[in-house]
Amino acid sequence: MAPIRILYLALAIWGSIHPMYYFISWFNENGYDIMAMVDAWHVNAATSGLVWDLTIAAVALTVFIISEVAVRRNWIGLLAIPATFCIGVSCGLPLYLFLRSRPVS
Repeated sequence: MAPIRILYLALAIWGSIHPMYYFISWFNENGYDIMAMVDAWHVNAATSGLVWDLTIAAVALTVFIISEVAVRRNWIGLLAIPATFCIGVSCGLPLYLFLRSRPVS
């Protein structure tokens, strides 16, 4: 496996584990209420800006993935879409780059 692919995979793993640690810690402290977490994300203008920044990045990444998959027929790349919205952009983007950079046979 090429070194860049290893880096993409490592970033995808890190991007899934590290943020999840904070989410799980928050849920353990505040209860498993998704709407309470959404409210916490919008507690001030700085956090609301960050939420919107990541939301727009996730939508842009999704559009990019769909357009790339339509051309390249690399259907496995679609796995990055649920990873983006269920885990985060920090997992979805490097996961897509990992899947996109696989050798063509």
